[in-house]
Amino acid sequence: MERKVIITKDGSHSIAIPEMDVTYHSIHGAIQESMHVFIEAGFNRSGRLERPDRYIILEIGFGTGLNALLTLIEAEKHKQPVLYIAIELFPLSVDEAARLNYCGQLDHTDCQPLFEKLHQCEWEMDITITNYFTLHKTKINLINFSTSQLFNLIYFDAFAPNAQPELWTKEIFEKLYNVMVPEGILVTYCSKGDVRRAMQGAGFVVEKLAGPKGKREMLRASRSSIVTSR
Repeated sequence: MERKVIITKDGSHSIAIPEMDVTYHSIHGAIQESMHVFIEAGFNRSGRLERPDRYIILEIGFGTGLNALLTLIEAEKHKQPVLYIAIELFPLSVDEAARLNYCGQLDHTDCQPLFEKLHQCEWEMDITITNYFTLHKTKINLINFSTSQLFNLIYFDAFAPNAQPELWTKEIFEKLYNVMVPEGILVTYCSKGDVRRAMQGAGFVVEKLAGPKGKREMLRASRSSIVTSR
C-alpha cells in the first residue's frame, strides 16, 4: 500500500494513500485540524473536571503521531502526567516519520528527538517519553482490542466512515463507552448523522461543535448527562 507525504494548506505534512483515496488529516491543515479537534475540544476543553494524578488517553489511529506529539507538548506545558495508549494496525516506518515537518511548523524543533522517539520506541510496552508523557502503542484492529483500562479521553481518529465503515458502528461505540470513566469524553472530526446516532445508541450524550477550518462541524461525546453546548 503506497503512502505519500503531502503538504496541507497550513504548511504541515500529512500522508495520502492513493489506493484508498484517503489522507491522514484534513487537506486544509493537519496541525490546525488536530489542534482544534483533539487538543482544544478534547485535552484542553473548557469547564473540564479537575484531572486525576494521571490522565489516561486512548487514540484510535496513531497514524503520523501528530496527536500524540501535540498532547505531549500540552502535558509538558501543564505539568499533567499522561498515559497515552495508541492503536495502530499499519504504523509508519521510522524513515517515513522522520520526513514529517511537525516540530518545525510548531516552532518546537527541540521536540524533534521526542517525536522520533514516539515512532522508534517499542510496541506493546509502556515507554516513558518525558516525565509527563508515557506512551503505549499496540498493533491491533480496534474490533479486536480489549482492555481493563478505563480512559478519561478518547481521540477517535480512524479513517472516515466511507473508508472504514466497520469502525463507526453502534457496537464499536458501545465498546468504547464501556472503557471510559464517568465524565469521560470522546472527540472526533467526523460529524455525519449516522455516526452521531450510533454514538447516541451506545449511550453517549453527543454535542455538535464548530469544526476545524474547511469543516462545518465535529462531534464530542460524553458519558455525562451534562451538555455544555449544542
